[in-house]
Amino acid sequence: MKIVKTLGLSAALLSASALSWAQQKTVWLDEAYRAAYCVQDWGMPQPNQAVVWTPSPLTVNGTVYERGVGVHSISRMLFSLDKKALYVTGMVGADDNNPFAGKHRYKIVGDRKVLWQSPVMWKGAPVQPFHVDLTGVDKVLLLVEECGDGIMYDHADWLNVKFVTNGEVEPIPVWPEPVKKEKYILTPPAPDTPRINNPLVYGARPGNPFQMAVMATGRRPMVFSAHGLPEGLEIDASTGVITGVCHERGEYSVRLVAENELGRDEKETVLKIGDKIALTPPMGWNSWNCWGLDVDDAKVRDAARTMHEKLQPYGWTYINVDDGWQAAERSSDGTLGGNAKFPDMKALGGYVHSLGLKFGIYSSPGPTTCGSFLGSYGHEETDARTWAEWGVDYLKYDHCGYMDVQEDTREETIQAPYIVMRDALDKVGRDVVFCVGYGAPNVWNWAKEAGGDLWRTTRDITDEWNVVTAIGCFQDVCAQATAPGYYNDPDMLVVGRLGKAWRPQVMESALTPDEQYSHISLWCILSAPLLIGCDMAAIDDFTLGLLTNNEVIAVDQDPLSAPAHKVLTDNGQIWYKKLHDGSYAVGLFQIDPYFVLWDQDDAVRIQQQDYDMQLLFSRIGIEGKARVRDLWRQKDLGVFSGGFSAKVPWHGVSFIKVTPLTDAEAAGK
Repeated sequence: MKIVKTLGLSAALLSASALSWAQQKTVWLDEAYRAAYCVQDWGMPQPNQAVVWTPSPLTVNGTVYERGVGVHSISRMLFSLDKKALYVTGMVGADDNNPFAGKHRYKIVGDRKVLWQSPVMWKGAPVQPFHVDLTGVDKVLLLVEECGDGIMYDHADWLNVKFVTNGEVEPIPVWPEPVKKEKYILTPPAPDTPRINNPLVYGARPGNPFQMAVMATGRRPMVFSAHGLPEGLEIDASTGVITGVCHERGEYSVRLVAENELGRDEKETVLKIGDKIALTPPMGWNSWNCWGLDVDDAKVRDAARTMHEKLQPYGWTYINVDDGWQAAERSSDGTLGGNAKFPDMKALGGYVHSLGLKFGIYSSPGPTTCGSFLGSYGHEETDARTWAEWGVDYLKYDHCGYMDVQEDTREETIQAPYIVMRDALDKVGRDVVFCVGYGAPNVWNWAKEAGGDLWRTTRDITDEWNVVTAIGCFQDVCAQATAPGYYNDPDMLVVGRLGKAWRPQVMESALTPDEQYSHISLWCILSAPLLIGCDMAAIDDFTLGLLTNNEVIAVDQDPLSAPAHKVLTDNGQIWYKKLHDGSYAVGLFQIDPYFVLWDQDDAVRIQQQDYDMQLLFSRIGIEGKARVRDLWRQKDLGVFSGGFSAKVPWHGVSFIKVTPLTDAEAAGK
């Protein structure tokens, strides 16, 4: 390994400047930057070392560089030059301290204009030198973008970067603190009369225990019935929970009925008894974002009670225990039980099931998990049998820990342990939804073949707008993998009170109300699993409003599960997908292209104004007239010809359903 030492300015570069020796000076990037002013989507910029878990020198292709700044996409560093800089010079490269080769690109942007950009880079690519003229530039942005495979493993280095200037190079905040905006509720209250919110389709395997609840809002008590159930299934009239075992394959049209003293509602759903489960994206709660490794039995039971009382009528089903439940060692027969925080996992699973909910667990294909607890490596069949005894319905299986034992980073090597666990789950006689979890790159290319029902496409989410958009807005790259029973998982919803996984205490989401509406809307268009990670015992009316809009949820649970599409606009992005009835769910999102505030004095104005956004119907495949409905407000907006426009708040959304008119409807017949 060779070491590149930093050299002084060459005579050739000095002679290119009209300034005298006394006027010119060199400002090194690793001395000028301020981490608190930067915005990046994993970790913090590091002077003279790579952005990795343990301190490591800047290393590209075996060469160590003494000076520079290690960053991670998407990364933004902004500097004021006061139009006195001459040039900036240096090199860029993908750091060696990285198990995988994430693709990214470097850009130098001066006053909103791209002055230089690298080719697409990845670990192993040669360093790229640059020498960029900054004459007359007031502000310069050093930007690292992801390049179509998400932000995971984009460990990027700015190497030996120096500004030559006749003034100062002042770091300035990339983005301001958000202007506070009061919470507002758009979702209309549910009526007191019954309203059934089950998806239109439900999948289960023959011969396995069956459990499905009739999910209905309305005043209790309520009486439930189900007509057309296949042999072996029955409904509890007081709880609406359908249980039993169906042995015969087939598609069964079942009429669900809910009645109370004020009225009655009916809904047809199709039970598909066959090889595929999770025919709509799973909805539920996961303990990680709120409690991290501090999760315990009592917190899980609190979440289950709250979900049963407030969210289950809208479709929320799973109660998933994340990392931190495992005992310190296995028993003599290899069984892994719960630790002192989880004294009886079977009883906990039984409690969750008694509420008509489903129970989820967490593990890793490695010897250890992300939280350094015991994983399932070498004990896959034992663990699958144990979880079946506990009544587990969902497994989140993170890649963490497996890198300690895997032979190489080829796709088939990474895929192999997931196939082992899928085979083990298939032997235990339960319908277990299998999430190919965090840590494996480009997972959408192979997780379906590994037996995954869903797969994590990115790093862990946090309640930062730049992270939510970095994760959500690249999902078009993997969207074509979406289909009924197969889902890209952009991670959990960061709404409500959360954060113990990444900060010392639980507190309100840092997302603004507008950003939270955008977050939910985009995940629904993506047909993403909807897994909340908040403190369920402290859920407020605003968060409930986000999670209990049946028309918004219906977009996520649409049985077509069509891939989402993205259209870039001047003011943001338009996302849409086709629904089973021929209409389209469309989100007009005000999203910044660079997430950079060029004018520091304009921060308040840009956050308080609304932005004009326009949808041309032809962009989503509609010609002529269409009916538009506001999904959050559950309000018809009228019939429009050719397109639709809306005023969208900063970082907000206009979430609509667009239904093309038939020729007869368009003619007014």
